[in-house]
Amino acid sequence: MSMRDQGGLAHVVARLQAMGWLLAGRPEQACAVFDRMLQAWPQDAYALASRAHVHAQAGRREAAIADAQALVHHHPRRSAADWFNLAYLLEDVGRLDEAEAAFRSAVALDPKLDRAWYGLGLTLIRQQRYDDAIAALKRNTELQPMSPYGWYQLARVHMDRHEPEETRRIIRHLQGFEPKVAAQLQRETGLQP
Repeated sequence: MSMRDQGGLAHVVARLQAMGWLLAGRPEQACAVFDRMLQAWPQDAYALASRAHVHAQAGRREAAIADAQALVHHHPRRSAADWFNLAYLLEDVGRLDEAEAAFRSAVALDPKLDRAWYGLGLTLIRQQRYDDAIAALKRNTELQPMSPYGWYQLARVHMDRHEPEETRRIIRHLQGFEPKVAAQLQRETGLQP
């Protein structure tokens, strides 16, 4: 067996070990396997993504961000989801400029990634960049027209911009498929459709 074959086999065995630990509910043992994998294969996408996930689940946000950044640095075109995950973590800790850039990288790789448009919209709202937020949220609602989340945030932005007629239009729209969300917006805004 060649060295290349041995490395491939060792990688497969390590992945199976990590998966086994995760299935057994032992994320720290899986993390130790990911650590060993990254010592052997420092740019391994599976190990970086998996360890980032374990860190995030354990509340170790900065460690998760570091792994997610390494992943997109070494594999920038692998997956829009990689960029989305990084952006989500960055937004969660308030690193909004970096989060915006990562969300934009995600939608550049996959313009139909509705959750990245939604996350971008939320990030832009936090930056009080309402025009840009409206554009991102409109794209989200085009991709997910029956999901109330983008519509709700879009209505809230229109209220912040003192555009009650746009908010009323969204409330009427939501009444057709999400009456509870429409009623919540009515209570929050004091507007009737």
